Amino acid sequence: MAETIRVGSLRGIMMRGPGITSTLPFYEDMWGLSLAHKEDGIALLRGTGEEPFLYGLKDGPVFGIEYVHFAMPDRASMDALYRQVIARGGIALAEPGSFDDYAGGYGFEMLDPDNRRLRFRTEALTHDEEPEWAKPRKVSHVVLNTPDMDGVQEFYTRVLGFRVSDYSADQMVFLRCNSDHHSIALVRGNYASVNHVAFEMPSIDEFMRGIGRMKQKGHVPTWGPGRHGPGNNPFAYFVSPSGFVIEFTSELQQIDETTHEAQVWPRDKPEAMDRWMTAGPPTPAQRAVMQGRPDPGFPELAPARSKI
Repeated sequence: MAETIRVGSLRGIMMRGPGITSTLPFYEDMWGLSLAHKEDGIALLRGTGEEPFLYGLKDGPVFGIEYVHFAMPDRASMDALYRQVIARGGIALAEPGSFDDYAGGYGFEMLDPDNRRLRFRTEALTHDEEPEWAKPRKVSHVVLNTPDMDGVQEFYTRVLGFRVSDYSADQMVFLRCNSDHHSIALVRGNYASVNHVAFEMPSIDEFMRGIGRMKQKGHVPTWGPGRHGPGNNPFAYFVSPSGFVIEFTSELQQIDETTHEAQVWPRDKPEAMDRWMTAGPPTPAQRAVMQGRPDPGFPELAPARSKI
């Protein structure tokens, strides 16, 4: 069997929902992102790193994910990933080509088993890094709820080359595409939806200062601060004005491929859920908001699979 091509990295995510672009001031004034580009019905927000945008807002009829955004190193790896997708049954929506949106570049899109759209891009627009104290540097990870955790895990590992880093009992799996402990995590749920999106702060002090900035502006965490067992990263969760859960984090565990072995973390031991024991387990209300609203994805694009 040919060597598996792995996705390069997570770039970010584009969200959609009714009137979601009207929440732009929250992300600029409170969360710490900067407006990179705005057009009718779309606002793209950047962090302090090179990415053209980390978090996109697109007005639409349904609250959910427009697409999850990934990077590949170059055209050769992009084309190789596309061929792998085709060969392993995860049919893409089109062959690799040029994107005509703000970030530009070259790549392709596909649907995952829950009809979420995934976009892979290389040669994208880049920004000069602009470090700023206590502002998010990148999107650390995206966590997805799914009614078929085992099947979606198999898709990400077999078709896209992700590897399992850890499990949270039998309810959650953490998947990596590079040295970050997880770029994608899956939660066993009743329906497909976004659980949360995590933004990385450069240091633990900046993580705490970000929480302080939010509290000063009247927006307190709904869970945290604490430190997770899987990934060993600090966490503080907030609910955005449009109802999506977003997280500040930092210091995500870096995986040594030669020594790491996935383990199953228990969910009935408080120190496994929160190693600092400052936040405790999530409340029923927190679990409910992280279950999110059902996201049908793009089932209307699914028939295109049989045409390629």
